[in-house]
Amino acid sequence: MSPAATDAAGGDLFAANLTGSLLAVASSAFIGVSFIVKKKGLRRAATAGARAGAGGYGYLLEPLWWVGMVTMLVGEIANFIAYMFAPAVLVTPLGALSIIVSAVLAHFTLNEKLHRVGVLGCGLCIVGSTMIILHAPQERTPSSVEQIWHLATQPSFLCYAAIAVGVSLFLMLYCAPRYGQMNIIVYVGICSVIGSLTVMSIKAVGIAIKLTIEGINQAGYFQTWVFAVVSATCIVIQLVYLNKALDTFNTAVVSPIYYAMFTTLTILASAIMFKDWSGQKASNIASEICGFLTVLAGTVVLHSTREPDQTASADLYAAFPPKIYWHIQGNGDIGKQREDDSLTCEFITVVRQDYFV
Repeated sequence: MSPAATDAAGGDLFAANLTGSLLAVASSAFIGVSFIVKKKGLRRAATAGARAGAGGYGYLLEPLWWVGMVTMLVGEIANFIAYMFAPAVLVTPLGALSIIVSAVLAHFTLNEKLHRVGVLGCGLCIVGSTMIILHAPQERTPSSVEQIWHLATQPSFLCYAAIAVGVSLFLMLYCAPRYGQMNIIVYVGICSVIGSLTVMSIKAVGIAIKLTIEGINQAGYFQTWVFAVVSATCIVIQLVYLNKALDTFNTAVVSPIYYAMFTTLTILASAIMFKDWSGQKASNIASEICGFLTVLAGTVVLHSTREPDQTASADLYAAFPPKIYWHIQGNGDIGKQREDDSLTCEFITVVRQDYFV
């Protein structure tokens, strides 16, 4: 290939990465807003029936929740298109920008306070995202869905997929009923593990659509429909458990943990399936990893400066008689108890400890 042709190909790949980056940024903005709108909808629905975190589905009748869903759908569509142009190693980490949006909006609309150090966390996320964009790999689009199927059926990726499905089933069937209300890792872990498979299948569907638009019809391949079914199934599972996580725990806690786990697993899955880092210089790979670690540090800083959500923990005491009044001191000891001695102090202390462990 001549130098001119090489330069032209490099320019096309850079333009594709830039398009994917811009779409990913727009997607993050919409998704960040949707977190807040859905949270407000879930709070409204909880006043009229069982919370989503307790297995209720009353939020499906709440218009505000649907507004949040539509906003998230717009963001996901933008994200979906971004995967057509840029590698997952570039698109997925830019989801950190949605954390900044949700953290700022939660400060003003949900009274979930963002302290000054949280601004540093936002800055770290922006710096890390910029590093990732500048050093992202230039991915060449497969010429058919059959090539993607070949990548998906490699022994290494099949092994990853089997482990992901096994871990998800264990979390859903065993851990969620027992520990879902007490440990945020259960719900968020399900979303993250399933999410890594979602991204791989969505990227495959997106590439198939892009090739079809360009005149290379991919609808006749059964692999296209297999990827589509996998995508739809994984998205539904993600939505169910993300709603449970948002309804049970503080948005400021859910967002960074979800981002860290989801992004790490997605980068791992993409590296295994699409060989994103194959042929890259070691310096570029190191810069991408440093950028991701910078973003991850930003999410940790942002999370550490936020106040715990009080609404979820309040539901634990909803069944107590209204004539019981408790004054909890800073060390968890019971300072005052009135009008009903049927429940021991030790019982209340254990409930509080179990919830926050």
